[in-house]
Amino acid sequence: MPARTARTAWNGTFQEGSGQVELSSSGVGTYDVSFPARAAEEANGVTSPEELLAASHSSCFTMAFTNELGQAGATPEQIEVTAVVTLGPDPAGGLHISKSALTVRGFASGIDEAGFKAAAEAAKVGCPISKALTGVGQITLDVTFEG
Repeated sequence: MPARTARTAWNGTFQEGSGQVELSSSGVGTYDVSFPARAAEEANGVTSPEELLAASHSSCFTMAFTNELGQAGATPEQIEVTAVVTLGPDPAGGLHISKSALTVRGFASGIDEAGFKAAAEAAKVGCPISKALTGVGQITLDVTFEG
């Protein structure tokens, strides 16, 4: 399997500096990052490691979920997955990711609600990003079957 690369160039101090993260492997973009924006309620056009992690978790989970649905004999029709990654104070000092909350909405033909939810649970466990997040205090899953 291929490896993927991202690069960050930074200028200045932790609190006042800023940088740009480049999605090098794909070349799809370069995005501004800074700690003040990371810690603020509003992102104002600046991304953060947590937003990038949320993108990774939602996309990885979606791929794992559609695979689980296919293995169950279902055909995904419409799937929407949102991940909300929360940064908070670490009791041991500093900061840590305290939660990743996955929300799934959608439907698939050839499966009932129980099977849809079971596929989502299996995807939560099997998704490589979920596996990488084992140090996160809580990974939650909220599933709505709209079929």
